[in-house]
Amino acid sequence: MKKINFGLIIILITLSSCQSKKNKEITNHSTFTETNTQQRVENNIYKIDQNGKSDSLATTIESRMKELNVPGVSIAVFDNNKILWAKGYGKKNKEAGTEVNENTIFQAASISKPFASVATFKLIEEGKISLNENVNLKLKRWHVPNNDFTKTEKVTPGRIMSHTSGLSTSGFQGYKKNDSIPSLIDILQGSKITNSEPVRVVQKPGESELYSGGGMEVLQMLLEDVSQKEFSLLLDNLILKPVKMNNSSFVYPLPKKLDNLTANGYDENGEVIDGGYHIYPEKAAAGLWSNPTDLALFMIALGKSYRGEDNGLLKQESAKTMMTRVPNAGGIGIGIDGEGNAFRFRHTGGNAGFVCYAVSFADIGRGAVIMTNSDNGFPLIHEITRAISKEYNWPAMWMRE
Repeated sequence: MKKINFGLIIILITLSSCQSKKNKEITNHSTFTETNTQQRVENNIYKIDQNGKSDSLATTIESRMKELNVPGVSIAVFDNNKILWAKGYGKKNKEAGTEVNENTIFQAASISKPFASVATFKLIEEGKISLNENVNLKLKRWHVPNNDFTKTEKVTPGRIMSHTSGLSTSGFQGYKKNDSIPSLIDILQGSKITNSEPVRVVQKPGESELYSGGGMEVLQMLLEDVSQKEFSLLLDNLILKPVKMNNSSFVYPLPKKLDNLTANGYDENGEVIDGGYHIYPEKAAAGLWSNPTDLALFMIALGKSYRGEDNGLLKQESAKTMMTRVPNAGGIGIGIDGEGNAFRFRHTGGNAGFVCYAVSFADIGRGAVIMTNSDNGFPLIHEITRAISKEYNWPAMWMRE
């Protein structure tokens, strides 16, 4: 029987203990540094004037929320494909006095559009749709009415996603909870119960950018007809579940576990939206409920696709196509800004009582998502975005800066 070298065992135990202590110290230091940076963001908000110039005096997130009459805001910051921190501020429901936290969900509004676009590229990868084909070739339940504008050029998925399809209807008002909710066909062709104009081609497809939420509803119809799945279920399977966006949904009524997390929306005067929020049956254009953490996971996954990393949402070629500028427009399915290390993809959102922004640098998985439950949210989002860039020494992240 071999003799046990107790001295060697003691040395190994000591080394293991030292390494464990060192790892713990590194983790604690990292946590401390991140908390410190977060607090600097919170306490170094500078008002931005109409010319884009920052004020010389710093204020806090809470002070600006009060000045701008923004009840609640939620933030997620990420870097190297990981969430650095997420936090909520203020009230999700002023009447009940309930607080916003990192799990509170908001209407993502037009940030729904990049989701519909990614789903479209997924079906393109499967050979079910072509980027540049006439959508009427695959639409079954309804077709884009032809007119003088479509004699030589047609509405295509690529043109819809880049807002160069020539289709009408820039945005949607939503519906009160006790309203009759129109179907997708009602929205597209128009009906007595819709509060938006029928979706029609109003300029030559491919000519120039014309922002069209209506176009995204044509895309929603196309995705459903081609996949033979309802849009909410399709997006669940293609994006939300794979990315583990557990607190997000296009379904309405919302699942009970999410319904308890919703924030109320508030207008510019601080009055609650009737019923707490409007319903948006225009799901591809405006129907997503989510929180900053979940949206950050989406932005991270899309960035991984662009860089050809593992666990992305799309093939690299698809993501590169999305983030290629179309003449006289932006990207194909998402906004793009900057060059070199500052090249980034982003999207804003604005429904009744909700305003939000998501942005990420394309060459590295870093960025931020900010959501508010107020029509007054954009100035605050701009200021927070600039504060994050300053404290982390990142390039500008706001649109066209």
